[in-house]
Amino acid sequence: GGEAAAGAAGRGAIGAPRAFPAARSAARGGKRAAPAGAGALQPVKLSRAELYKPPTSEELSQLKETEDLFHSSLLRLQIEELLKEVTLKETKKKKIDAFLHEINSLLRTIPETPDTELTDQAWLPKGVKVPFLQVPFNVKGRFRFVPPTEMKVVGSYLLGTCIKPEVNVDVAVTMPREIFQDKDNLNQRYHRKRALYLAHIAQHFSKEKLFGSVKFAYMNSNHLKPILLLRPQGKDEKMVTVRLLACPAPGLFKPSRFYPSKNNVRTAWAWATEPPTPHYNNSILCDMVLVSHLHFLSSATTDFPGMKDGLALLKVWLNQRQLSKGLGCFSGFLVSMLVAYLLMKRKIVKMMSGYQVLRSTLQFLATTDLSVMGISLVKDVDASLPVLDDFHQAFEVVFVDPSGLVNLCADMTASKYHQVQFEAKRSMEILDDRMVDGFQVLLMTAKPMLRTFDHVFHLKHVCKLQGACKKMQLLNELIDWGGNYVGAALPFIVSLLARGLAGRALLVAHSLPQIPEWPIDAEPPKHKDVGPLTFGLLFVPGFADSTLEKGPQADHPEALDFRTFWGEKAELRRFQDGSICEAVVWEANTVSQKRLIPEQIIKHLLKLHADIPESSICYMGALLESVIRTGKEVSGLGEEAMVNVVCSYDDLSRKLWNLKGLPLTVTAVQGVHPAFRYTDVFPPIPMKPIYDFHTRVKTKHLLLPSEEKPCPAYIAPLRIICHMEGSGQWPQDKEAIKRIKAAFHLQLAELLQQQHQLVCRPAVTHTDVYKDGYVFRLQVAYHREPLILKEVVTPEGMLKYQDTEESRQLELETLHLPYLTSSLHGLQQQYPVFGSTCRLAKRWVSAQLLSDNISEECVDLLVAFLFLHPAPFTPPSSPQVGFLRFLDLLATFDWKNNPLIVNLNAGLTGEQAIKNKFVAARSRLPVMFIATPKDHGSSMWTQEQPSAQILQRLLVLASESLRVLEKQLMDPLNRYDSFTSENNPNPHIVVFFSA
Repeated sequence: GGEAAAGAAGRGAIGAPRAFPAARSAARGGKRAAPAGAGALQPVKLSRAELYKPPTSEELSQLKETEDLFHSSLLRLQIEELLKEVTLKETKKKKIDAFLHEINSLLRTIPETPDTELTDQAWLPKGVKVPFLQVPFNVKGRFRFVPPTEMKVVGSYLLGTCIKPEVNVDVAVTMPREIFQDKDNLNQRYHRKRALYLAHIAQHFSKEKLFGSVKFAYMNSNHLKPILLLRPQGKDEKMVTVRLLACPAPGLFKPSRFYPSKNNVRTAWAWATEPPTPHYNNSILCDMVLVSHLHFLSSATTDFPGMKDGLALLKVWLNQRQLSKGLGCFSGFLVSMLVAYLLMKRKIVKMMSGYQVLRSTLQFLATTDLSVMGISLVKDVDASLPVLDDFHQAFEVVFVDPSGLVNLCADMTASKYHQVQFEAKRSMEILDDRMVDGFQVLLMTAKPMLRTFDHVFHLKHVCKLQGACKKMQLLNELIDWGGNYVGAALPFIVSLLARGLAGRALLVAHSLPQIPEWPIDAEPPKHKDVGPLTFGLLFVPGFADSTLEKGPQADHPEALDFRTFWGEKAELRRFQDGSICEAVVWEANTVSQKRLIPEQIIKHLLKLHADIPESSICYMGALLESVIRTGKEVSGLGEEAMVNVVCSYDDLSRKLWNLKGLPLTVTAVQGVHPAFRYTDVFPPIPMKPIYDFHTRVKTKHLLLPSEEKPCPAYIAPLRIICHMEGSGQWPQDKEAIKRIKAAFHLQLAELLQQQHQLVCRPAVTHTDVYKDGYVFRLQVAYHREPLILKEVVTPEGMLKYQDTEESRQLELETLHLPYLTSSLHGLQQQYPVFGSTCRLAKRWVSAQLLSDNISEECVDLLVAFLFLHPAPFTPPSSPQVGFLRFLDLLATFDWKNNPLIVNLNAGLTGEQAIKNKFVAARSRLPVMFIATPKDHGSSMWTQEQPSAQILQRLLVLASESLRVLEKQLMDPLNRYDSFTSENNPNPHIVVFFSA
């Protein structure tokens, strides 16, 4: 998207003829906006002849198409550039084709092996391990290797929907019928033969010079589906990964044996009962329909270029949200089948562009819950096939393939689908908002869990899920999953948490278990090798920190279920309306403790229902907040202290409004200190004088510090601007105005002492008021004073107005700073964690020794941007996630070519005009440009600083801080086992918050 200037012109192309040639120029590749000097974009310069040249018929056709299919010319250009970036080039396709031909030739030369028992694996060399967990080991059946009857490329590569950077080519290798016997569908016989077949291929391929690496992996981390990964030798090793998928010969098994209600794991071999094994059955069925799925998708993509483009965009969208890899993922294959379904149902048509396919698919996902109402690709109803209800009884999410046998979402949890659905809804809102750059936000912005969810916690030791399966009586599920206790327990763990956090959490999501590839001479990874499981909580604003969980009335039948669910935490309570109900009360005294109530809930429920100890749960929700702890004098993180300051200020404000005896009335009282917008890193602490440490001077009503006593504490004054009403009595001379203001300061002090018994100390420029242990510094302001300071008399005697340093400073202090403070005060009322996020950000800036080079107001505005313009995220509900997004904003925003527009109080409508003016005047503007409703063109808070060098340093520090913090916060085992010490429980906090 490097055509900001041309795109800006193109955005108005349809309704503004003058702008059209600029967009046309960019489309032609002619005089378009190009980097100049330090990389800043310059406005397009066109001659008069070019500017008024009539468009060609081809350009008119493109313009009409853009109007019908895209929001703007810029969006079309951006999407076209992205598709060029992710699409495979023809030269690479030729290399990949040649590689595939050589693999095919080698497969035919692999020798056969003698017929042996399945458990007799002595024929396999020691350098190759079977890529399958053979537990229990003993199983009936015989095996011998016979070269494959067919090798067929399946999946996205052949369809032309494969995208970079990770190019995977799936190849189905058909195992001959003669290596199978009757009842191979039972007790993992098929799966073990499949694994042995791949192991023998791996052994021979490992000797070939054609391959740079030969490794095993699990298909989508499903341990029942090992695959063989082949990469070319030399510099082309990263070009492609060929994935060999072994599949049975057509017609080998009767499909009816694998209906969701059928059992294929016999009890005498495994455990004690014979429950249905739908996941086991589905894993075999998937291999049986590989080729038919290819034909189905091939017919859908024929004469439909928009589908290929749309799939590329959808895959990028899924990748950015970490939804496309792991057990139960929303894979590229799955989204391809979904688009084919929409085509079959005529929700999309073959005339659509890739962008329209993207929109239609997201709209369908946003409005359709496949965990409640499944969908099927079966065209002709067959009474012998299972119906959707049969699949719903066996699986949480249902999407049936064209054969009517395979559930494409078999491994997906309802929680993961709800996350996909939530992301689709949010994406549709963004695409419909013309004020947001949908392309940048949806397709170019990554959404890792730490920045997406308000709180994140880890289940450090997944082996504890073995005990959870026993505690939750999931033996049947364990049989179905082939002993994979992670896959068996995860849906129940997530549903347990979702019920416990109902009303508090909008979304409870989990990471997708992923097992990395491994060498062919290594034992296959065990279930615990998925590493820690991560869970993300997205809170409902205003409800997540409730200390009360109110249940049903004591005499209702639901009361027993409530007590069973909450255990000993449940108790009877009488409420104000007289009702006696079951309830759970969580202990929390401060705001910061209330934010951690979800942690109490999670640890309690997992211990009670899943037998998972607290030591196995690493809660990262508020780990960074301790750096703004204000000391022993203040409880919590200082949020309560900030509220006390504001309450005292509000009371003083009312007293000023109601003062009697002033010659002019007070028209406005506006605080300008950071504490009044809740963003002071260390909030003021009320200080009472210790009289024993002072000597009283009775004649002057003063307390003087005693020399032999400790020095009294410093009390920082809290500035307040007190605006007086306009009047003809105000002088028009700037010196005279200063005298009048001094007189007002004296009178304010006198009246506050007389009417409210407040201790005041007047001065020429202000009056200090001591109240509730705080010192408020009142400064009188007159609204015409800045204008009078701008008056300049020319040598000809003419009066003109021009900005002076004095007038700018006065405007800043009496107009802009009060407006900023009141706006951010309102933002804090709307988003309670805004202030704490600002404090974290300022603490970090100070620790990097840059607080003298970037103003507090600038940091506050940067954080405000995260709350007012959160796309693609939701507004933060915890200071930690807000801080991580602050670092990301600093590190990734294009400060050279874009203004940061902070729309305070929704006071801006013409954002595009600001961008256009910014591009035109870029060389004269500050390196960090922040626009607000009251400041379109000057960026007053960054006018003097930071400099270009300081900004560059800030970006580097932000990028590195974000990288290391996210790495540590997502690695609980490393952080707790290696870094933790008694004196340093949070080492990364020291790294990033200590100078």
